[in-house]
Amino acid sequence: MTDAKIHRIGLLLGAEEDWPTAFESLLALVGPITDEDGVTHELTSERLTIEPFNLRQPVRAGLVIDRLAYWYYHPREWLKKAALVNDTYLINSPFTFQSMEKHSAYCALMRLGLKVPETILVPYKNPVDNVRWAYTASKYNRSFDLKRIANDLGYPLYMKPFDGGGWRGVSRINDEADLLKAYDQSGEMLMHLQSTIEYEHFARALTVGAETMVMDFRPDQPMHNRYAVSYDFLTPRAGMQTAAISRIVNAMFGWEFNSCEMLVKGDEVYPIDYANACPDVAVTSLHYYFPWAIKALVRWSAFCLVTGRKGRIDLETRRYFDIADRTDLTDDEKLDAYLAIADEYLQADAYRAWCAKHLGHLDEAVLTWVQSDDFDRLLRSTVDATYPAHERDHFMGHFGGLVSLWVKDETARLAAR
Repeated sequence: MTDAKIHRIGLLLGAEEDWPTAFESLLALVGPITDEDGVTHELTSERLTIEPFNLRQPVRAGLVIDRLAYWYYHPREWLKKAALVNDTYLINSPFTFQSMEKHSAYCALMRLGLKVPETILVPYKNPVDNVRWAYTASKYNRSFDLKRIANDLGYPLYMKPFDGGGWRGVSRINDEADLLKAYDQSGEMLMHLQSTIEYEHFARALTVGAETMVMDFRPDQPMHNRYAVSYDFLTPRAGMQTAAISRIVNAMFGWEFNSCEMLVKGDEVYPIDYANACPDVAVTSLHYYFPWAIKALVRWSAFCLVTGRKGRIDLETRRYFDIADRTDLTDDEKLDAYLAIADEYLQADAYRAWCAKHLGHLDEAVLTWVQSDDFDRLLRSTVDATYPAHERDHFMGHFGGLVSLWVKDETARLAAR
C-alpha cells in the first residue's frame, strides 16, 4: 500500500469568515480518497498569511482559492510566483484577471456573437497622474460630445468602470442630468457607457469548476433579498444559454470560481457582467444556495488535487474565434461548439464521473451538517457580525427559513435519486 498523499488547499482571504468556516467543515467531511492506483489522498486546508517571500521559496499549498488578488497586489504577485515556479493550481488566474477585465471580456463575447448591449468607452473625466498627460491630450485627444453619445445609445443607460469592481462607480443614467453628474464624479476612473434593454429577469450564474447555478437576481433589493428562490424562472432555452455562457467565459479566461450577470427577455440572453474575481458566496446573501456553492467548491478543489489536474496560464481564445468566424453555423450551433470547448477544458464528464465515484457520500453529509449546531453557530456569528442587535433575530429567522427550504428541497432530491 502506497503512503497517503497529503494535499493542502490554501485560502487567501479578506474579511470573510462564513464561507471559509463552511469550506473547512465540508472539507473535513470528504475523508480519505483512494484512487485507481491504490493511492490514498487526504485533503486539508490552511488560511494563508501575507509576508515577504523569496521567489524560489517552496509553496506548501497545491491549490489556492484566492479572494484578495483583484485588489491586493502583494498576494497577487505571490500567486503568480506560485503558479509559475511551483506549479500551484489557482482556482482563478491572476494573469487573466489583471489583463482580461470587464472591458476585454465584453470584447471577447462580442467576437463570439453574443448579445452584449451596445457599449462605448469614453476618456477619463479628470487627467491621469502622468507628466505626459498635458502634451498628449493637447496633441492627440479629440473633443467629443458626451450628450450625443448618450442620446445615440438611448436612455436609460448605465455608466460603469471598464474594469468592474463590486458595483463600484455603477450608475443608472435616466437623463442628461444623471449623465453629467455621474461623469463628473467618475474622476480618474475609465468608464463605459452601456445601453440597456427592458428585461424580464436579471440572471446571475455562479460557476464553480464544471458546475453552474443560475439564480434569479434582483439588484434593486437589499443584499439579503437579492437572490430569489425561483425554480423555473427562465425558459428552457434561456436557462441553457445562461449556464452555457457562464461556463464558456470561465473556460476562455481560466476563471473557475466566477459569476456572470445576464439580462433575459423571453429566450434572448444579454450578457452584461462576467469578470467577478471575488464572487459573492456569503451565507447572508446566497442563503438557500450557500450549501450548494460551498459543496461545489470543495468538490472541484478535491477533483483538481486528487486527479493531478494542471493549471493553465495560456489561453485558447483562437479556438473560440475560429468558430465565431464560421458562416456555416447558426448562433445556436456556435454556442454548442463554444460549450463543447469549455466542457473539454473543465473536464465536465470526467468530473461528474469522479464525483459520483469518490464523493457520493458528500450530499448526505452536507445535508446533515446544514442541520447541525455547527451550521447554526456559523449563521448566528455571521448575522451578529453583519447586522445591528435589534435586527439580528429577524435576520436569523429570515435566513434560517431559506436554509430550511433548501433542506426540504435537498431531502426530496436525494430521496428521488
